[in-house]
Amino acid sequence: MRAARIHRFGPPEVIVIDDLPQPAPASRELLVRVAASGVGPWDALIREGKSKVSPPPPLTLGSDLSGVVEAVGPGVTEYQPGDEVYGVTNPQFCGAQAEYAIARVDMMARKPPSLTHVQAASVPVVAVTAWQMLFEYARVQADQTVLVLGASGNVGAYAIQFAVGARVHVVATARARDAGFVRNLGAELVIDYEHESFDENIPSVDVILDMVGGDTLSRSFQKLKPGGILVSVVSAESPPQRSGVTSVFFYAEVSTSRLNTISGWFDRGKVVTHVGTVLPLDKVREAHRMLAGAPHKPGKIVLLSVGEPGAIGSQ
Repeated sequence: MRAARIHRFGPPEVIVIDDLPQPAPASRELLVRVAASGVGPWDALIREGKSKVSPPPPLTLGSDLSGVVEAVGPGVTEYQPGDEVYGVTNPQFCGAQAEYAIARVDMMARKPPSLTHVQAASVPVVAVTAWQMLFEYARVQADQTVLVLGASGNVGAYAIQFAVGARVHVVATARARDAGFVRNLGAELVIDYEHESFDENIPSVDVILDMVGGDTLSRSFQKLKPGGILVSVVSAESPPQRSGVTSVFFYAEVSTSRLNTISGWFDRGKVVTHVGTVLPLDKVREAHRMLAGAPHKPGKIVLLSVGEPGAIGSQ
């Protein structure tokens, strides 16, 4: 099988397509014939040797995937060969960008029927991140107001949709060119963080969801109400602190139960995916250059990993 691999840390040029034996699932694992796999910023961190969770090279890149169960390991009763599934490979966030991948059963779920494999592969990490930010850490309530920093990004887009679905008011920051997209997702107020004054335009909020850090976070932090909470996924810096408010940082934990909950939102039409550029597996270097700023369509980058037409299923 083909797999996108690194044998040493470095720039996108260190990624190679290797031909490997098809793996076999161990206890509580699935062998998935991969139709599509997502590409995210954490893949670049792993490639560069900056991840705190991945193993040393050689390794196969990728965590998000959608595909068809090829075989099940001992102790697996939830799935059988032929089932369409999506989710994440393992807590090390590697192994998905290949024609076949081993995935832990407790990090996978049945693919929502309403989504294609390409759409489903774009979902797991970013949607679960947004879900946990809002409902597990911030514990938002109806009629509260949440400020989403980096609202046009992949996590931000889900955060807005989940918040709107929970009857939470959304204030968002985004570049002027992305304002229309963010409003269409349901944000009531969109601030151009490059040109508009935070002091004058952002109201006091109950929750801040931070996907950007830096000056944008510093300027908006004072708008957090007493008793409010900042939830950040920016690991390069410690969340700011202030008396009377709470600041937390976390890593997403993808699980079957969280994916099943989010699947229900898709199947009820309450959220939509935002897929960007779609590339074949052998263009994985190009996908990583896009992560670094090369031009690409807005939305989640996805690789088509399938080696034969039948494995794409409903894509």
